[in-house]
Amino acid sequence: MALPPLREELALLPGPTTADGQPGWTLHDPVRNLFFRIDWRFFEVLRRWSLDDPADIAADIRIHTTLNTEPKDVETVAQFLQNNQLVRPQGAQSAQQMAQRLEKMHGNVLKWLLHHYLFFRIPLWQPDAWLGRWQSVAAWFLSPTFLVLTLAAFLLGMTQVARQWDTFSASLVDTFNWDGLTAYGVALLMVKLLHELGHAFMAKRHGCRVPTMGVAFLVMWPVAYTDTNETWRLTNRYQRLQVASAGILTELTIAAWATLAWGLLPDGALRSAAFVLATTSWVATLAVNASPFFRFDGYFILSDWLDWPNLHERSFAMARWKLREILFTLGDEPPEYLKPGAQLALIGFAWATWLYRLVLFLGIAALVYYFFFKALGVLLFAVEIVWFVLWPLGRELEVWRQRWSELRAQRRSRWSALWLLILMSLFLLPWPGRITASALLRPSEIWPVFAPSGARVDALPYREGDFVPTDAVMVELYVPDLQMRRQAMLARVEQLRWQAAASGVETESRSHLLVNESALLTAQSELLGLNAELLNYAPRAPFAGRLRDMDPDLRVGQWLGRKEQIAMLVRDDGRWLVETWLDEDVVQRVAVGDEALFLADGPQQRSLRLAVVAVDRDASRVLPRGELAAQFGGHVLTREKDGQLIPERAMYRVALALESGLPPKWSGQSWRGKVTIHARWESPGWRYFRQALAVFIRELGF
Repeated sequence: MALPPLREELALLPGPTTADGQPGWTLHDPVRNLFFRIDWRFFEVLRRWSLDDPADIAADIRIHTTLNTEPKDVETVAQFLQNNQLVRPQGAQSAQQMAQRLEKMHGNVLKWLLHHYLFFRIPLWQPDAWLGRWQSVAAWFLSPTFLVLTLAAFLLGMTQVARQWDTFSASLVDTFNWDGLTAYGVALLMVKLLHELGHAFMAKRHGCRVPTMGVAFLVMWPVAYTDTNETWRLTNRYQRLQVASAGILTELTIAAWATLAWGLLPDGALRSAAFVLATTSWVATLAVNASPFFRFDGYFILSDWLDWPNLHERSFAMARWKLREILFTLGDEPPEYLKPGAQLALIGFAWATWLYRLVLFLGIAALVYYFFFKALGVLLFAVEIVWFVLWPLGRELEVWRQRWSELRAQRRSRWSALWLLILMSLFLLPWPGRITASALLRPSEIWPVFAPSGARVDALPYREGDFVPTDAVMVELYVPDLQMRRQAMLARVEQLRWQAAASGVETESRSHLLVNESALLTAQSELLGLNAELLNYAPRAPFAGRLRDMDPDLRVGQWLGRKEQIAMLVRDDGRWLVETWLDEDVVQRVAVGDEALFLADGPQQRSLRLAVVAVDRDASRVLPRGELAAQFGGHVLTREKDGQLIPERAMYRVALALESGLPPKWSGQSWRGKVTIHARWESPGWRYFRQALAVFIRELGF
């Protein structure tokens, strides 16, 4: 096997020592400004590349080094160099192969649009020469003197914020308007520009070239970027760590001085600008740049601090390998040999990155959906589901298909398939429909007796537990204002009646006959209204029943407040029911005739067998049974408005009746407890699918 010649412009630079103590080198491709970290074996193969034969190279390495190298190791290096276009094209078909590779890399129009929707860069400036001229000025900001001054400014500024916290927090609220958001946008642009200059100056300080600065678009969201790829030529990882953290340190420095300026400046435009700079720097640093789940500063800081280059790719490869071993035990070698703790950390980091990216991109699609137009939001949602969920899953399934013969031979594969079948069955097969909620056992009909307004008790014909026949007066109340108005109206009616009668006899008053008769009719109508209002202060029983919950200290002559409850009239027919309220997700599984069990609260835990007799078709606007509200020990989440309990979600009333009469040991009083309804069986998968379909149909209403 003849080896292809290497490209002449490649540069081999000293690199950092690898994690296992081997010497390392960095292979630089200056055309694309790419860097490849290589180990000792790779380096020895490149040194002997002129031998042009894998067997000769492997033999020479074994003779002159302690490395046990085989020809297949040399072939692996050659394959890596070809895949990364680090060798010169050869043969008549080389141009065609390069064109095919370029076409495959670009893909079709749809793939190009998809890739450029997710991420693309626009270089705007070549700052390398300018950075060299201003390096002496930037060096002062890296001096110990400036560092001490910044720490002092930070401590003094935080002291001012603590002393004026009310003003600081009020300023934060006051900036949530169009002017404040515009100021935040301008401040964010300035801070990000200084952030990138921090990276650029630090890279230039360590002798690296900074070829471009510009704007990158991540899911159509603009972020500034600086090309600091040459930092990979630095052998000292702490120097690379300084370059990676320079942007965050720049923003924190801005925040420290802006916080001090806010505390010292008088009210006005400058103080407002300092507040915006301070808060923008803190938030932008913590929320965006410090995240290690994208290739932002946090990722490079973590990678350099651990000295693990290509952290994302390595963690993803480790996670895929571990998944295959768990499912199939193929016995493959891990992508790299690490300690068990480091291996577990890489796998956890990979899963956290996948989940973080999925949530973030779906959140961006939701923002586009709600703030722009729905069609674009639905399209972006579909694109991100395909790109971040279905596409990786499809590539992994393709690997499984290619290795199907190996997978089928493994015993673990059959166990994994069995567990998958069990999980799918649990998700798709119907489950018993047991629904448990708080409920209230009460008589079938209850009539509250209360004072419509402030009144005095004039008569109490009945006491607690007395039987009250239909249409009997349960209590008589005296309202001085109404009685005085009634007496005055009676006198006026008598006066108007006399005047109307006299108008028909006397010649002089005959012309006022119609006026007097009209005034008499008006007064009689007002009198009828007063009499009707007074009937509310002598409430009559709408049905036969017994008085319950009457205050034992209530006496004749006692004054009552407005809407003060006097007693409850309970129908005395032996019929009792249980009421509960269920949300819209589960009430669809409840039907009339379903069996249920009521378990009363209390140490005795008494139970009753029930049957569903009614399910409301409309949601309740108000929860009439306060005992079932969450703040009083129930299960219904409510908020109080105008003295009423308003459910937070759509809740439907369900009524259940006793299969037999109420046992004597229940003492005829209302009870709160738990009701368990044996509802219709349903699979969890169908429930989630129905909910998702309902949301999808609802949101497609453009």
